[in-house]
Amino acid sequence: MNDCESEILNKFSQELEKELTSGILAYWVNNTVDYEKGGFFGRITFNNIPIKDAEKGSVLTARILWAFSASYKMFENTEYEKVAKHAYQYLAEILWDPTYDGVYWMVDADGNPTEDRKHVYAEAFTIYALTEYYSAFKESEALELAKKLYHKIENNCTDAENGGYFEAYSREWELLDDVRLSEKDRNEPKSMNTHLHLLEAYTNLYRHWKSPELKEKLSDLLNIFTRHIMKKDHTSLITFLGKDWTPKSDEISIGHDIETSWLLLEAADVLGDYPDYDELVNSCLKLADQVKNQGIDAEYGGIYNEAGPKGIIDDDKDWWPQAEGIVGFMNAYEHTGNTKYLDTALEIWQFIKDYMIDQKYGEWHEKVSRSGTPYQLDKVRSWKCPYHNGRLVLEMLSRINKIQKKAGFKPKSTTVEN
Repeated sequence: MNDCESEILNKFSQELEKELTSGILAYWVNNTVDYEKGGFFGRITFNNIPIKDAEKGSVLTARILWAFSASYKMFENTEYEKVAKHAYQYLAEILWDPTYDGVYWMVDADGNPTEDRKHVYAEAFTIYALTEYYSAFKESEALELAKKLYHKIENNCTDAENGGYFEAYSREWELLDDVRLSEKDRNEPKSMNTHLHLLEAYTNLYRHWKSPELKEKLSDLLNIFTRHIMKKDHTSLITFLGKDWTPKSDEISIGHDIETSWLLLEAADVLGDYPDYDELVNSCLKLADQVKNQGIDAEYGGIYNEAGPKGIIDDDKDWWPQAEGIVGFMNAYEHTGNTKYLDTALEIWQFIKDYMIDQKYGEWHEKVSRSGTPYQLDKVRSWKCPYHNGRLVLEMLSRINKIQKKAGFKPKSTTVEN
């Protein structure tokens, strides 16, 4: 790395840190906490009006818990600690099922369960968040809850015949007929999305609980991706699958492809001795290259939402693929030293600055058109959270610091090293 690259990385780091602390986190601290009824407002409109009777979901709460726990670890800001502890209390006392364990999918504004199903996707985010809370505050109860939930999943949600995990269960952990995360999803036994976030959760849990069984399960998840969820040429992922891993969809979620390209390598790094590591690196670089070649909008910038066998089928741009794109391409840059990946990450950041960040109300727009016009969608809802864009910054600050130090340059970030 030369002096020019070092200066580019320092400027990138400083802009990202400012956006996180003055933009993203400040928005969630100042606008989203429900001090009257607990938890966080389940919906805030495009023009920043909280809907105080909106339902509150476990996915949103877990993602807030993760984001503020991870941010406290880096910045040691007491405001972040307060929000993290507020989120933990709501998750552990209101969303947690005291009879059957796990978290409810949804409660009403007063905290009464309205959808008590147990979706592995939501349970995975809960493990991810509880483990990060433990990492930040050394609260042993949080780690014990994460372990309890891990055992619940392993005892109730696995496919003993074909491997992997089924999707959704009743409150009592009986497999449901309708396992969809949302109405737009396919009702199939297995999904890339749930397996990806379970891998993410088990990775974080293994950082703090070196269970031999968990290590085996995490390694199995990596193998599931390379053998079943990645297409044979390893250039994209299959989004929905049958019980025996038969492909059930041909849509390509471009954001998930680039997100997977770095999460798989993070899992292998945390394992420490994954036997097929070099092959995994090559597969992940193939994913990143395919997104770079076909998922980036050469005219307007940013990452498209979705492709099909014949090309782009959704040219809108959601906030989260942009965030995951930057981390994914930075990961490819770290593994190869090829500046084409760094350049792509910088180009996506420019698109975010130009179009995704809401300069009027704060935070990021959920979705913009191909050319960058924002849709008037909610600023906060069950799926719109500070996890993707918050993690983008935390990952980048950590990675840039490491790159700079390894190359003998002094980082200019003001952050505490994570």
